[in-house]
Amino acid sequence: MNDATQDTAQDVTQNYVTWFRNSSPYINAHRGRTFVVMISGEAIEEANFHHIIHDLALLNSLGIRMVLVHGARPQISARLKVRGVESRFENHKRITDASSLDAVLDAVGSIRLRMEGLFSMGLANSPMYNASIQAVCGNFVIAKPVGVRDGFDYQHTGEVRRIQIDAIEKQLSAGNIVMLSPIGCSPTGELFNLNSEEVASTAAIALKADKIIFLGEEKVVSTQDGTQLREMTPQEAGQLLAQDVINNENTERQLTAACHAASNGVGRAHLIDFREEGALLKELFTRDGCGTLVTRDLYENVRGAYIEDVGGIIELIEPLESAGALVRRSRELLESEIKRFTIIERDGMVIGCAALYPFDEGQVGELACVAVHPSYQKSQRGRKLLEHVEKRARLQGINELFVLTTQTSHWFQELGFSPSTPDALPGERKSLYNYQRNSKVFSKKI
Repeated sequence: MNDATQDTAQDVTQNYVTWFRNSSPYINAHRGRTFVVMISGEAIEEANFHHIIHDLALLNSLGIRMVLVHGARPQISARLKVRGVESRFENHKRITDASSLDAVLDAVGSIRLRMEGLFSMGLANSPMYNASIQAVCGNFVIAKPVGVRDGFDYQHTGEVRRIQIDAIEKQLSAGNIVMLSPIGCSPTGELFNLNSEEVASTAAIALKADKIIFLGEEKVVSTQDGTQLREMTPQEAGQLLAQDVINNENTERQLTAACHAASNGVGRAHLIDFREEGALLKELFTRDGCGTLVTRDLYENVRGAYIEDVGGIIELIEPLESAGALVRRSRELLESEIKRFTIIERDGMVIGCAALYPFDEGQVGELACVAVHPSYQKSQRGRKLLEHVEKRARLQGINELFVLTTQTSHWFQELGFSPSTPDALPGERKSLYNYQRNSKVFSKKI
């Protein structure tokens, strides 16, 4: 092995080690949680579908309680076409007559058996070697007929009436994966063709799932003008749906179900692209994910710091202290001054911080210890942090801010700070000025 090849191998290994360390908080956080994963019928036809099954098996091995809901829309349409039966839809619902129901049962049964086979794969050279995963199916979904609406008789098309929660919980507690098909049974023994997105969202709500994940056809939900939406509240998702600007019908259905789930107790709803290799793992085990998140909770927010944030602040500022960009602060000092800090928290990680120190009887304030994580420095988060600190300063009666910096003078000038001098500093702060460090002074009226 030559030196270049060895260096490349070492880089790959180091990248793996770094990724694994960064993913460990998510491994711990997800263990024992309940996830509902909806796999569209289009995903099942994708060449990398077996990789998706392997990733789901990995999630199961990490202690995630998993319910899988599969779609079958393209498979049903294909079987109807072969039979010479025309697919009829009203209000995005397939009208399922007796002949269509046979095609539905054929498609759903075929998909279910294929997935069971993939979960049973245990070859020595496969990712599921010795996995011993049990994928359990059953009459877990109780259905009712849609009936006649707007003059259309939907016949064997149904809606979810209830989910057999106790039966599913028993299987999840045994470590099994529960598979739900878009077929429901009625108390009278009839079978109904269901909307798979409805099955997924209803199951997630009934099971009080921590997450619902939709494997669909778009990397990120986008508007008509191409704006990518990485994070939304259910209210924002509802407004987007009302505007009728989503071009992909499957994405529209999934976003509707995600909005419904997130509005009814499910912690987070994710929409990801099944065609992206490893998308499921990227979404669950990296901080920024790779799809669109719908959640009532703030995934990222700016707030005052607490004593529990000291460790995160230290981890953020230590590289800048080593580089000489920030003055070193001990843990003890940070703990004693923690109430002066404002932070940006993203999914439990401190990615930005700044401190505010009042002088001259609270008329002037020093902006200090400004830091943003390298991964987020080109995303306006520094500006967002400064805006929050300025608002906090005004509430305290401070009308002017000053800052001392050695390496970021241009950035502060872009944000409205003007050059000043050490002599213009408040008396108490002036006496602490380090002439060896030779920091530049900037000030700003607020």
